[in-house]
Amino acid sequence: MSNIPAELKYTSTHEWVRHDGDGIVTVGITEHAQDLLGDLVHVDLPDEGDALATGDDAAVVESVKAASDVYAPVTGEVIEINEELEDAPELINSDAFGDGWLFKIKLDDITELESLLDAEGYAGSIDEDE
Repeated sequence: MSNIPAELKYTSTHEWVRHDGDGIVTVGITEHAQDLLGDLVHVDLPDEGDALATGDDAAVVESVKAASDVYAPVTGEVIEINEELEDAPELINSDAFGDGWLFKIKLDDITELESLLDAEGYAGSIDEDE
C-alpha cells in the first residue's frame, strides 16, 4: 500500500493538495501515481500566472513508460512552480509528497478544498482501481 499522508487532500486522478494557509495550496502527484508511472524523465509545468479551473490540464509528467496529464484539483492562479523538477524530475519518484511538489495555486474559493478526498477516501479510490 502506498504512503497516503492524512494531512493532505486528494483527487481521484491522483493529485494531492496541501493547504499552506492564506488560501495557497501546494499540488503534486501521489506516491501511488508515481509508482504506476515508473522513473520520471520530464515534467511540463504550468506557467506562473496561469489561471486554472478545477479539472483543467495543468501539467504533464513523462516517464520511460508513458506521459500522464496532471489535472488542476482546484480553481485559482499558479503563483509558483517547482523549478528544481526541470533538471531533476526524479524528485517526484524519491519524494512525491515533499521535494517532488509540482506547483502552488492561490485559491479562488477555499471551500473547494471541502470537495476533495481525505486520505481514507483516496485509499478507497485506489483499492477500487486495483
